[in-house]
Amino acid sequence: MNHPDIEILDKKTPYKGFLTIDVYRLRHKKFDGTWTDVLPPREVCDRGPAVGVLLYDPDRDTVVMIEQFRVGSAAAGGPAWMTEIVAGMVGAGETPEEVARRESLEEAGCEIREIEQICDYYVSPGAFTELVTVFCGRVDSRNLAATGGLEEEHEDIRIMALPADEAIRMMDENHLRNSVAIIAIGWLARHRESLRKRWLQS
Repeated sequence: MNHPDIEILDKKTPYKGFLTIDVYRLRHKKFDGTWTDVLPPREVCDRGPAVGVLLYDPDRDTVVMIEQFRVGSAAAGGPAWMTEIVAGMVGAGETPEEVARRESLEEAGCEIREIEQICDYYVSPGAFTELVTVFCGRVDSRNLAATGGLEEEHEDIRIMALPADEAIRMMDENHLRNSVAIIAIGWLARHRESLRKRWLQS
């Protein structure tokens, strides 16, 4: 965090595991040009950048989605298994597109052909550093395996091919309870026809 309108007085890291927790004491410049008092401690969860990729088959107007266990939503009293798009963390030296292609193979057994970036966004900017880059990737949805994921990463993933209209209906009826899937499916609902036209001509 290096910004001329932010003064960091102290930073501590009380926990470092899969997630890193940093605690800041800081103040920042206000809109009227003055400075705030020193704010109460601000905890920041540093998770690193991530990627989500919506796998779309324009020939069959089908999306490939996955279902897997999610401890966070289960702990919050929500669904323990969530319907999602393929996603993963960006490793050292990887580009977001490389991660999209790798995770598509690992989690869904799909090889991406054409790929388009949809957007990037901060998951929860009040407390998390995580920046997610979202793609749409062209795949062949035929002959999918029933399950995917890496055993060494303790992944147990169900793979599903759904008509695009059904995936959009799931979003509209609040059955997709995670942000990256909602963003990707919402984008597809608005851009599906132009996307199909581009990809089916290629």
